[in-house]
Amino acid sequence: MLFVAPIVEGHGEVEAVPALLHRIAGHAGYPNALRVNQPIRVKSGSFLNDPEYFHRYVGLAAAKAAQDAGNVLILLDCEDDCPGALGPSLLKKAHEVRGDVGILVALAYREYETWFVTAVRSLRGLRGLSQDVDVPPSLEAIRGAKEWLGRRMDETYDPITHQIEFTRAFNLDQARSSPSFARLYQRISGMLEASGGV
Repeated sequence: MLFVAPIVEGHGEVEAVPALLHRIAGHAGYPNALRVNQPIRVKSGSFLNDPEYFHRYVGLAAAKAAQDAGNVLILLDCEDDCPGALGPSLLKKAHEVRGDVGILVALAYREYETWFVTAVRSLRGLRGLSQDVDVPPSLEAIRGAKEWLGRRMDETYDPITHQIEFTRAFNLDQARSSPSFARLYQRISGMLEASGGV
């Protein structure tokens, strides 16, 4: 089985990211081929800007991954950073910490919830989302996907409460129209295929 040790930044993602990875594995045809370590949660600002903090947490995840010949997944919100610059930079720094472990960097465009907005048609009716809610025409211009969802729900969107529920429900094919989600999907499915999918 492929073993993945994730690093995430949000409380909600500690529960949601393992569920997401298992959904991707099943959708890609490898339903029983993945084991996911309990995600390590980091403070994004410190992780990106404090070399000692970065080294500590990448080292911790890599140590867990190395025990099972697995891989580290760094999954962060991109916010206003350029993913084309930040992603390779993080990967390079992570390999400098542990070059002996496979490392994957995945940056959600703006934020994790942008993937829900991309697939929002599949979430109609959930938590009061209207039956006619649709993907906004200028998706990439949206800042604050959490707030966008909350304005269309019966309640304020709360990542700790709603992120896992939405992660279990959103349509992965619809979400793959988001380039950042498509890259994550391709990399996870590619790793599973390379590992033999068993």
